[in-house]
Amino acid sequence: MQCRSHAGYCVLRPTVMTMPMDSFKTFFRRLTGGRTVLVVFLVVALAVGGVIYWRSQASGTDAAGGRGQRGMGDRPQPVSVAQVRIADVPIWITALGTAVPRNQVTVHARVDGQLMQVHFREGQVVKQGDLLAEIDPRPFAVQLTQANGQLVRDAALLQNARVDLDRYKDLWAKDSIAKQQLDTQEALVHQYEGTVEIDRGTVDNARLQLTYAKVTAPASGLVGLRQVDPGNIVHAADANGLVVIAQLQPMTAVYSVPESYLPAISRRMATRDPITVEAWDREQKNRLAVGHLLTIDNLVDPTTGTIKLKAEFANADGALFPNQFANVRMLIGVREKALTVPGAAIQRGSKGAFVYSVDADGVVKSVPVTPGPQDAGIVAVDAALKPGEQVVTDGTDKLRDGAKVEVISPETRAKPPAGDQKGGPGGRRRPQGAPGPGSN
Repeated sequence: MQCRSHAGYCVLRPTVMTMPMDSFKTFFRRLTGGRTVLVVFLVVALAVGGVIYWRSQASGTDAAGGRGQRGMGDRPQPVSVAQVRIADVPIWITALGTAVPRNQVTVHARVDGQLMQVHFREGQVVKQGDLLAEIDPRPFAVQLTQANGQLVRDAALLQNARVDLDRYKDLWAKDSIAKQQLDTQEALVHQYEGTVEIDRGTVDNARLQLTYAKVTAPASGLVGLRQVDPGNIVHAADANGLVVIAQLQPMTAVYSVPESYLPAISRRMATRDPITVEAWDREQKNRLAVGHLLTIDNLVDPTTGTIKLKAEFANADGALFPNQFANVRMLIGVREKALTVPGAAIQRGSKGAFVYSVDADGVVKSVPVTPGPQDAGIVAVDAALKPGEQVVTDGTDKLRDGAKVEVISPETRAKPPAGDQKGGPGGRRRPQGAPGPGSN
């Protein structure tokens, strides 16, 4: 570095660092003008003061935080509780089922021909025997006429053969003809009798075909969508048929349950008492129908270990629809005088299910339980609990054995904060009629 005096100032210009150490010290002493000791003292004083101030602030914050944490730890945790009760709990078996019509019929034409008229509306409820459609009857009427003519002709031939037979019998009695001629005439009469019977069958068949030209409902139920429009040629071999009729009343539901329930179900069916079955919607919020168990399948599905059951419902309001999904509940018994707790009180841990019991001093402890059947949010349990004992139902997140809790009732939750009751922050009550904050 080179220093050149210019107007009382020392101008530094960078050069190659070749200045000896003694020369550098001399240069620095000239630059500071002998104030090095004072500058160093001021810098050290400021650093020490900053460190002391920073430590005092940190210790104050930690002390305040410690007091706040200790205050929060000493405060009882608010919880909601419910009482342990004795009640009868129904035992339900739940399953996924499908609504199946008691009878579902695809209506086919019994004869081939042109579809002339349709006498039903899509979505209409029909009764058994109602006229659904008409096929052109003229070809079948002609066949009936021909069959009747054939019958009349053969009947006349039979009558003539019988008259000849009577004559041959008289002549044979007088020994005027041979016995062979009489036997031949008797055989002819039997032949004509057979022909007449065939003709009568032909007439009946032609009359039946004419009847089939009118398509009637084979069962009562709800008519689906029409498969064929009038004017088309229909055949008895058509796969889709004319229309599908599904019986809605009664309606059945098919569902599967694990084979482990089979002994209990069989015992109930052996008593001849109806087994109540309920059908619920997909969200299990609305009950669709109430019925009874109809039958059990005769085989267990080896791939799933389940067995199919069928229940029947009156379905008077039509709530169940064919092929509709339904949640099925089947009542197979009642657990009488069971110890019950709300389902929200049961917790799960590494050691199994348990509940938090609250004693008279507001201290909680975990009590192991074995859950049983449940209904309407109430669970029957096997546990070391007594009727009337309180168990925690809400606020269990941070609970531990021996923790202090404060029971919060719904009335307590509905009350406004204490500051609002006392007129604002600080709990100071404003005089009646005094303006609030922000009032002019």
